Amino acid sequence: MNEKQKTSKSETKSEKKSNNNVKSVKIIPLGGLEKIGMNITAFECDNSIIVVDCGISFPEDDMLGIDSVIPDVTYLKENIDKVKGFVITHGHEDHIGALPYILKEVNVPIYATRLTIGIIENKLKEHNMLQTTKRKAIKHGQSINLGCFRIEFIKTNHSIADSAAFAIFSPAGTIVHTGDFKIDFTPVYGEPIDLQRFGELGKKGVLALLSDSTNAVRPGYTMSERSVGKTFDQIFSENKKNRIIVATFASNVDRVQQIVNSADKYGRKVVVEGRSMKNIVATASELGYLDIPDNMLIDIEQLNNYPDDKIVVITTGSQGESMAALSRMSANIHRKISIKPSDTIIFSSTPVPGNEKAVSKVINELSMKGAQVIYQDTHVSGHACEEEIKLIYALTRPKYAIPVHGEYRHLKANAQIAETMGLERQNIFLLESGEVLELSKEEGKVVGKVPAGEIYVDGLGVGDVGNIVLRDRQQLSENGLIIIVVTLERGSNEVLSGPDIVSRGFVYVRESEDLMDEAKDVVRSTLDKCQRKNITDWSKMKNEIKDSLGNFLWRKTKRRPMILPIIMEVK
Repeated sequence: MNEKQKTSKSETKSEKKSNNNVKSVKIIPLGGLEKIGMNITAFECDNSIIVVDCGISFPEDDMLGIDSVIPDVTYLKENIDKVKGFVITHGHEDHIGALPYILKEVNVPIYATRLTIGIIENKLKEHNMLQTTKRKAIKHGQSINLGCFRIEFIKTNHSIADSAAFAIFSPAGTIVHTGDFKIDFTPVYGEPIDLQRFGELGKKGVLALLSDSTNAVRPGYTMSERSVGKTFDQIFSENKKNRIIVATFASNVDRVQQIVNSADKYGRKVVVEGRSMKNIVATASELGYLDIPDNMLIDIEQLNNYPDDKIVVITTGSQGESMAALSRMSANIHRKISIKPSDTIIFSSTPVPGNEKAVSKVINELSMKGAQVIYQDTHVSGHACEEEIKLIYALTRPKYAIPVHGEYRHLKANAQIAETMGLERQNIFLLESGEVLELSKEEGKVVGKVPAGEIYVDGLGVGDVGNIVLRDRQQLSENGLIIIVVTLERGSNEVLSGPDIVSRGFVYVRESEDLMDEAKDVVRSTLDKCQRKNITDWSKMKNEIKDSLGNFLWRKTKRRPMILPIIMEVK
């Protein structure tokens, strides 16, 4: 690195002039840099754009009623003629979940490994988009050409099979995108990560490395996925008389395989519960990524035909999602499974940041029903820790480092690792979503910003709920609603009936009759004042009512409910 810098300083004037013709590539993260999830990054060179991943994120606590959050792809829509395709690293929701929504506006081909394509096809089927979406399965080691880019798929390990890193060959140089990865020398399915290929790329020269930052704050190495299998065996051995229920991520196919292995060893039948779990188990089995013995899987309808000590239930709900199968079991609203004191329930995951409260609530509810809940030592991460990230830096020897995938603290920890590995601080970029980073062999700099943000999905609505609606929901949830109904005579604006007051979520009316009577008096006096001032515009009258009643209620209760005046007019 230092020798290259010395050389660049000693360039002649004529050489500097020729640098004006140096090719550059733009890296534009549209999500995945401020929080865990919603990963999507665009790469642009000449008249070509490729997009790596297209994920969703969990809604935060203040996003009331929101089902999921998808990225704003205004930039891709504005440059649709340049967009050549989506290349997907793996099949987790935070990398593929937004595809059905985004493809409706940016309909370009999808390229991914076989299992990832299979999971994506399930999502497209739900949205009736199989016929309109081009997709192609790519093997590890293969390359595809998209515009001025060539993208090579490199074998990696993660908590889902068939994960890939990308070597993105551009006129400006080679960019390596790790995707989510860990270094697992004993994976449950397939081969270990192709470290040799990372080393070969490093020898030839890597312009930039975009590296997974999720576990950058953790020292050491991430344990092998196989270690969880030994823990399952031990738990199964210690709970031979109990029904066992295991909650894990639906997409963690290797984890499901190890639960199946333990069930087979101890002679248990397996019930798969939860829509996403059923879909992925069916897809992975069909494609050969899951090996389930014949007659082991039984339908939930057959559950009562077997004793508890012959049953394992593999279910969704490890993140405390309110409508997931395990959450419904804990709340006694599951149609087929009721929790018993003799049950052993295993949480084979760690809470995604922000989900801790929801997970704790489910664990407490299950424990109160007498079940034994095990949530320690039953999970290993799918993300690289500090030493593994160092190894990738050592093998690829990039000129520039761009930490991705994580909250700011994770990105910063990754940047510090890059610096310890010899990269100069000015060559390490902690980006924000929407920033445009332009890289060439000579320099790297942020040259602009494009629209990037969050689009809320609420039921069938995409983007129709914004900050104003969320603010209203927040106010309703905190202070409730007061509705004022008044009927006026047309022309004279005299009050014919009302004001009537309806309270929802503010106070219990039957116990607050005096307050309601005083509130009506305030509204009456406000209407009288409007009449004296010849205010006939309804919007002005409504604002007067809101202001006067709002001030009164604040003085009396120190609460600010949403006030909704309704004025009707009759002849």
